[in-house]
Amino acid sequence: MDTQQGREILTEIPGRYSRQVLFSGIGSEGQAKIITSKVVLVGCGALGSVQASLLTRAGVGFLRIIDRDFVEESNLQRQILFDEEDARAILPKAIAAQNKLRAANSWVSIEGMVEDLTASNIEKLAGGFDLILDATDNFDVRFLLNDFAVKSGTAWIYGACVGSYGITFPILPGETACLRCIIEDPPAPGFSPSCETAGIIGPIASIIASFQAAEALKILSGQKSLVNRRITSFDLWSNQRDAVNLPAPHPQCPCCGLHDFPYLDGKMGTEAAALCGRNSVQIRRNDGSHFNLEDVARKLPSSCILKISNFLLRASIDNYELTVFPDGRAIISGTDSLAVAKSLYARYIGI
Repeated sequence: MDTQQGREILTEIPGRYSRQVLFSGIGSEGQAKIITSKVVLVGCGALGSVQASLLTRAGVGFLRIIDRDFVEESNLQRQILFDEEDARAILPKAIAAQNKLRAANSWVSIEGMVEDLTASNIEKLAGGFDLILDATDNFDVRFLLNDFAVKSGTAWIYGACVGSYGITFPILPGETACLRCIIEDPPAPGFSPSCETAGIIGPIASIIASFQAAEALKILSGQKSLVNRRITSFDLWSNQRDAVNLPAPHPQCPCCGLHDFPYLDGKMGTEAAALCGRNSVQIRRNDGSHFNLEDVARKLPSSCILKISNFLLRASIDNYELTVFPDGRAIISGTDSLAVAKSLYARYIGI
């Protein structure tokens, strides 16, 4: 880029980004690319609220936020976009985030969507973006994102945290391993801890989300070659940090090697259906999962009212009742919302 062209781009960039433009890694050319970029963020909890804030303030052109959940008081300890008024109003996280972010940067187009991302709507909701950011709370959605990203050739950035531990890595289709190269199958239901069952401290969410946002800025500013192609993890309580190189795509990987997309085809993951007249939703898994109800019980909050037999587990948590069966099926009573039921299943069953 010649000097004259650089000056012309710089005069079109709002002064609010001046410190970012002064950073040599981005400069005026990189900022101009960020301003025209389109990003979809899936999830707006602890990770998503940090990523959304950082990328909005960095000036992404269009940010779509997809989240199926609502703000609760227990979120406020780590989900930095929300406040007590959002919790009192029981605002959907996508809408509360949209309101906050529009006030933070009116130059960015923000679209909050209260949706449950599924195989049937992922093309409509996530298609046509430069980058997908993972801030989800369960493996079903991550494996769906992976199928979609690999098939469409869209880069995405994985992130997860629980307790004081967090992990992140980029997935660049055709260049790095995909999620199924690294984790061929999701953990069995009941074996993956969640924030609701194992707790979480706010700093680990902020660290992992900040790493994700930094890698996003490299990609969006045209510096994909600088992306940290390592699996990076932290445990802040035990003072550990690890990083290992991402492997190359595996030729026999079911997803990026053999181009089998069962999550995208709707053959894997969970299905939800409202039970007529019962204010309940049934969740059914498509992958033939079976698990030990005692293992599930040990991960539930100690405050819940719990009954367990050889045939089912029943837990009363807040205003909901979860009845879980050994084949992974569950009935969530106290709501007829598919999104709320799937969110509760992900929180407490752990997938």
